[in-house]
Amino acid sequence: MKSAVTYDLLIIGGGISACVFASKYLKNNITKKVGLIEIGRGLGGRSSTRISKKFEGWKLNHGSPNFNISNSKNNLLLKRYIDELLENKYIKIDDSEIFLLNEDSNLETKKKSEFSCGVNYLSLDSMSELSKKIIESNNLKEEIDFFFETLIVDMKFNDKEWLLTSKNGKKFKSKYLICSTNLLLHKRSLELLNVNQIPLRKAIPIHNDKKIDLLLNFLEEQTFIPRLTFLIYTNENYSYKDYYSKKQRYFYLKNNLEKKYRFERIIFQSQDNNKLGIVVHSKNIELINSYISAKDEEVFKQEIITSFNKLFEENSVINKLNFDEEISIMKWRASQPSGIAIPLSLQFSRKYRIGFCGDWFEGDGFGRIEGSILSALILEKKIKDLIK
Repeated sequence: MKSAVTYDLLIIGGGISACVFASKYLKNNITKKVGLIEIGRGLGGRSSTRISKKFEGWKLNHGSPNFNISNSKNNLLLKRYIDELLENKYIKIDDSEIFLLNEDSNLETKKKSEFSCGVNYLSLDSMSELSKKIIESNNLKEEIDFFFETLIVDMKFNDKEWLLTSKNGKKFKSKYLICSTNLLLHKRSLELLNVNQIPLRKAIPIHNDKKIDLLLNFLEEQTFIPRLTFLIYTNENYSYKDYYSKKQRYFYLKNNLEKKYRFERIIFQSQDNNKLGIVVHSKNIELINSYISAKDEEVFKQEIITSFNKLFEENSVINKLNFDEEISIMKWRASQPSGIAIPLSLQFSRKYRIGFCGDWFEGDGFGRIEGSILSALILEKKIKDLIK
């Protein structure tokens, strides 16, 4: 049996919520030994950036291209943190053009949506870089041990200590545990991790902790929106029809148009190499299943370009794509929570020394980065005096 690495606090997940929590916690607990475990190759979670190895000079925000805060005026904790990010020049207000595509005339109409309610913010670099800057604030990055490409598949709690086991057999011990992902708590873990019992349920049997039982009951009813993302690396001749100098440009499809073309939103992202990247998001189950069953991925990609060109056929600012454009496709393991939100009162179990944060908690930011940030700030305040 491999010997376990021991910590005062372990954080599972490397998205914005985990980074916010870690940076705030370590500011007041510099002597604590902290580890962060993330399944991906870097920080960011659903707000990650694809830095292509194949295509140099490209950085495509393939999850959340920006983030919006709908209710900071009535929440001083959130307002102070957003102000802090602005003062540190990690983010800026995003004044990029936002359009809703109208099926009747296919003309663009400025419109608010679930992706742009309240104030929109943009990372001054990439979205992944924002997570890095958050966790590096106060010069605390060196105080955290990072374990990337590490998938936890088993959890145990014995003698006031957590024991975690990764898919490759690595062992971790910790006095306290923070889950910023709910994969280890949700029934989808059975299939994704190929286990017989939800890991947290296995670690904490039913009736041992009322809070944990309620948390898992709520999560039983929570669903997730799967997404397929197309990253389009346009050739050097591709550009807008008009002059547009801002970093990003957003197009959202009305429901009937989304059903027709199977695209949810399309974000144009200018690159440091002076080329124009395009990220197409889809939550259309038919399209996702079509990709899974596709025998020829190249044919599938050509169909995506055909749909894109038809969508923007009469558009006054968007040019058609050529069929030689390079496309990579990403099917998300991490999915946006939907349906029932988890009450914030269930964020921490003192008995089992485990806390939770993420966009899956209740509030105006449910399912969005706003919820990720706010739940992390609230959790840190709740437990800052409890972890000894």
